[in-house]
Amino acid sequence: MNVAIVGTGYVGLVTGACFAEVGVNVTCVDIDTNKIEKLRQGEIPIYEPGLEEMVLRNMREGRLKFTTRLTDCLSEVEAVFSAVGTPPDEDGSADLSYVLEVAREVGRNMTKYLVLVTKSTVPVGTAGKVKKAIEEELAKRGEQIDFDVASNPEFLKEGSAVKDFMSPDRVVVGVESERAKTLMSRLYRPFMMNNFRVIFTDIPSAEMIKYAANSMLATRISFMNDIANLCELVGADVNMVRKGIGSDTRIGSKFLYPGCGYGGSCFPKDVKALIRTAEKEGYEMRVLKAVEQVNEKQKAIVFDKLAAHYGGELAGKTVAIWGLAFKAETDDMREATSLVTITKLLDAGCHVRVFDPVAMDECRRRLGDKVEYTRDIYDCALDADALLVLTEWKQFRLPSWEVVHRTMRQPVVIDGRNIYSPEEMQQAGFAYACIGRAESR
Repeated sequence: MNVAIVGTGYVGLVTGACFAEVGVNVTCVDIDTNKIEKLRQGEIPIYEPGLEEMVLRNMREGRLKFTTRLTDCLSEVEAVFSAVGTPPDEDGSADLSYVLEVAREVGRNMTKYLVLVTKSTVPVGTAGKVKKAIEEELAKRGEQIDFDVASNPEFLKEGSAVKDFMSPDRVVVGVESERAKTLMSRLYRPFMMNNFRVIFTDIPSAEMIKYAANSMLATRISFMNDIANLCELVGADVNMVRKGIGSDTRIGSKFLYPGCGYGGSCFPKDVKALIRTAEKEGYEMRVLKAVEQVNEKQKAIVFDKLAAHYGGELAGKTVAIWGLAFKAETDDMREATSLVTITKLLDAGCHVRVFDPVAMDECRRRLGDKVEYTRDIYDCALDADALLVLTEWKQFRLPSWEVVHRTMRQPVVIDGRNIYSPEEMQQAGFAYACIGRAESR
């Protein structure tokens, strides 16, 4: 099969590489000339475990190509996947300008039947707009060419996206015709040989599934953060509470870990977009509004705990931060708690030293010289008045606390991800606070 992937961001590049891995001939398209040239040279613009090796292997074997022009491959492909960005507008709704431009480009240049598959996360009703855009361009040409549109939302977790794509727990595809269903079944069969499970739906349902899934996960996180904050006030231990409710099979244990707020490219954007979609229909998503409010407040909790420890006197303090990415195994800092925390620290007059295993370049791109970049976790903690842990990287789990204690100016640790044992930290001589325990107040 021959397919095109428009957009070489996180979703597009992973999708293209994984399709190529199972024998599909893939052409990835992006208008960013510099990005395409770097990809042709084997430079991968994002960090994702296993992705670089897969891209390079399939380029060598001729199944994965990169271009800036969709017209280079459009006459040869059976499907075009639209994986372009849908950034939030000022009101939080999804900006569909890139999605609709892909549709118009297809309509202006297609010569035979194909399926235009929306991979980007888009509001319910987008497929109708995409279909109309193609039809308008065909009408301008005086052409009548059969085509289908489909919705195929992605469920990739940053840090395990390649694994998620190669061994999916489900693939959701919204279609309008048997012809499109047959094509999409053939394309995804290699990924689901042992348990062929493509969930076919109508297109509006497929579009809604993505938003509903991310919103449910975000809801669980905000719920547990709310519970954690109450645990601190009433003297309960949120870890015990989490285990107790997670053992209920109706609830389960996933996404019940409290912390300092969720970030990334999906949860914040998708929650906002679903709220705005409802508003346009005259409906209020009251639960999701609360989810969003809880999360925004939770992003300040580590700073608030630090300020409380020092009685609000933070000016002139040196603060070390371990972890800049919104989660481990990625360099993504979109909507990251670190950005909120650093802004508050700088506004309070602190000197901020940072370290992250892979997100240092991204931090430099975003913050420039506003913070000090360090070599490793120990260099970061040197002469610090406090250490804030914001990302749960594995290499942060078992440091030499003796070295950290000896090199810090003040042995203060605020653990925003509940990685460490409060008892062990106190025995090591640290003033320690985490999320959801009475002693963390």
